[in-house]
Amino acid sequence: MAGPLSGTAQQQATGPAGGPATPRPVRPVLSAARRAGGLAALLARRMLLLAVLLAAVFAAVELLPGDAATATAERGESAADLAQRRDLLGLDRPVLIRFTDWMTGLPTGDLGTSAHGEAVADLLARPFPNTLLLGGLALLVTLAVSLGLGCLAALKPGGTTDRAVSATATGILALPEFVVAVALVLVFALWTDWLPAVTLTGADGAPASWQMLVLPVVALSIPQIGWNTRIVRAALADEAKAPHMETAVIDGLPRHRIFTHHLLPGAMPTIAAGIATSTGMLLGGAVVVETIFNYPGIGGVLAGAVTDRDSPVVAGVVAVTGAVITGVLLLADLVRARASGGRI
Repeated sequence: MAGPLSGTAQQQATGPAGGPATPRPVRPVLSAARRAGGLAALLARRMLLLAVLLAAVFAAVELLPGDAATATAERGESAADLAQRRDLLGLDRPVLIRFTDWMTGLPTGDLGTSAHGEAVADLLARPFPNTLLLGGLALLVTLAVSLGLGCLAALKPGGTTDRAVSATATGILALPEFVVAVALVLVFALWTDWLPAVTLTGADGAPASWQMLVLPVVALSIPQIGWNTRIVRAALADEAKAPHMETAVIDGLPRHRIFTHHLLPGAMPTIAAGIATSTGMLLGGAVVVETIFNYPGIGGVLAGAVTDRDSPVVAGVVAVTGAVITGVLLLADLVRARASGGRI
């Protein structure tokens, strides 16, 4: 009677020379394939959401009174001139066809042509890096300050510092960016003359000095610091109730090690999601802040495009900012997936 292993099965179990069999990395390969598939599906959902947003932008501009031909017309132009301009801009075609044509060029970097005949990609090439610089600096300041304040408040829950940080964060959370910007100009530019209130540009189109970045960055950061400080504090409080935290305390680990190796890493997915959400708010608030400080970003371009009913420019601004936000959200999803064992 044959034993539990015979023939080929015994060779696979013992190996070709009778020794122990070499394990086959089946599960790691399947796990990597599963993560790649989940990442691809997540990216596809993000791209679909962006496409729906762009379609809504085209429709919203279309619903505004007038069109790009009349908005950019010069005084004294006849009806025939306006008709010729509409034909040149393609405004005589249905909006769905214009949107489809615009979307087909998007994968190649073609953002269409503005109502003034300039390529949208060229129109955004100079101001968009300035907006990315402003938003990126504000995001770093938000992350550093909110993480520091949230951790400081979590060290002694219910203490004086915790209550003060929570109350302050709640207060500044309700402040719009334009109110903060006006207050900063009043205090630091008009009253004390410490920092410039207006941004001057150099030959490359960027701000002429770093001092001109301080007030716009702070104006963008303050409301988001309030929001993210509360998120950090709440995430740390929730993680402190986890069973492994009690185990770490019982094991007698030092308090600082418990905080840095158990509490903070466990709360990081929630913190990353909050910071990623702030990216969209920062880029949206940048439009207002750039106008107040005369900052050379896409805020002025977007305002002019809305005035001109220029759908390709408005959609181009939404596309490039949406791509940045999608990338940041994807990074936050990867952080959360890593913390949860690779599940996306």
